Amino acid sequence: MKTTLARTLAPAALAAAALVAPAQSATAEDISFILPAGTGCEFRLGVSWTGGNLQTKEFVDEEGNTVRLLVAGKGTVITYTNYGMKPGRNPEALDAVTIRTDGSVTETVTNPDGTLTVTGTGHNGLIMFPTDEPAGPTTTHFILESTSGQAIDICAELAD
Repeated sequence: MKTTLARTLAPAALAAAALVAPAQSATAEDISFILPAGTGCEFRLGVSWTGGNLQTKEFVDEEGNTVRLLVAGKGTVITYTNYGMKPGRNPEALDAVTIRTDGSVTETVTNPDGTLTVTGTGHNGLIMFPTDEPAGPTTTHFILESTSGQAIDICAELAD
């Protein structure tokens, strides 16, 4: 049985969700970024992924505005890394957790009031920024196996 995680998100939260599930075809090349301390977790959070085969389908209205975005495909290998609190050009990894995903589908619908409803099935990560409702910083990776599901609090997992 598949489980759906549905939330209505402000645009900032969607941007965070898009970072974890890129809106493009993923290839074997590594894709990564590091968020500043206090953004995704209290520490500098690195997120990288490799592999997978994600495809994007965009649905537009008569004026050409995106009304629905569908991203689906074979999973990636995602690594979340704790880079501590110190900024710098050569950050030192303090701890990391790697999650092999088996695929997911993420649907983003633009609501009439400008908010976005994001529905994810399968393996999905969600990064909440301090400006989101509810306020972050939090980073959670959802591994949904049934209606009860399982979630990994990445910030707690990587805390010093």
